[in-house]
Amino acid sequence: MSITLTEKAAQRVKAFLDNRGKGIGLRLGVKTSGCSGLAYVLEFVDVLNDEDQVFEQHGVNIVVDPKSLVYLNGIELDYVKEGLNEGFKYNNPNVKESCGCGESFHV
Repeated sequence: MSITLTEKAAQRVKAFLDNRGKGIGLRLGVKTSGCSGLAYVLEFVDVLNDEDQVFEQHGVNIVVDPKSLVYLNGIELDYVKEGLNEGFKYNNPNVKESCGCGESFHV
């Protein structure tokens, strides 16, 4: 099982955690949502749950729960700037299709 974080994404997460002043990492998960079935969830982690898996990349902890890891195994989380837009980009090899709005996916 693996989760990859690019150096750009790690720098951005570190900046968010520094500005926040606390936190041990970033939680990456999925929830049921949207027209294709699943959507990504990102949130700060202050406390680990017993079942959490922790992946360290470039000095940043990415925390994933076991149910989400099934859909996220092998994902690369990147941070990109495209014109006026910037944000995290999910390169997930498990995705079979995504909706037209780009907010949800199906595996």
